[in-house]
Amino acid sequence: MNNGKIKLLVMDVDGTLTDGKINMGCKGEVFKSFNIKDGYAINEMLPAAGIVSAIITGRTSDIVANRAAELHIDEVHQGKHDKLDTLHNLMQKYGCTRENVAYIGDDILDIVCMRECGLVGCPADSCRQVIDIADFVAPHRGGDGAVRDFIEFILERKD
Repeated sequence: MNNGKIKLLVMDVDGTLTDGKINMGCKGEVFKSFNIKDGYAINEMLPAAGIVSAIITGRTSDIVANRAAELHIDEVHQGKHDKLDTLHNLMQKYGCTRENVAYIGDDILDIVCMRECGLVGCPADSCRQVIDIADFVAPHRGGDGAVRDFIEFILERKD
């Protein structure tokens, strides 16, 4: 049961769902590491609470598409350097006002979306500008359970 007003959780990928390292081989991106605790929270806890999960990321990766499918993430939007239009489209699609949207990200590109959301979280190793505007700074780093920390925070809130 969603105890708060949050209906939609939007997540960045690199530096948030992953540690931000991009492993490249001669043919391109080779792998990314995702945390199993983040995955459990996204795949099990969010749907149980009636919260839609979404990814908006600046990069495009088959790895992200595969992980998102595995976790049944509702919305996956890759290659979005201007994330704000995508955020607004998602808000409209799901009938959300800013108070209904939570966002977790780690870097400068996320700030424009964070300012449009009612609840903002970030990993412990986020850039200073993001930490300064976050409502919740996870005790874990990106890729090490920060998304799980934020999801638990959302679900424990009493509005």
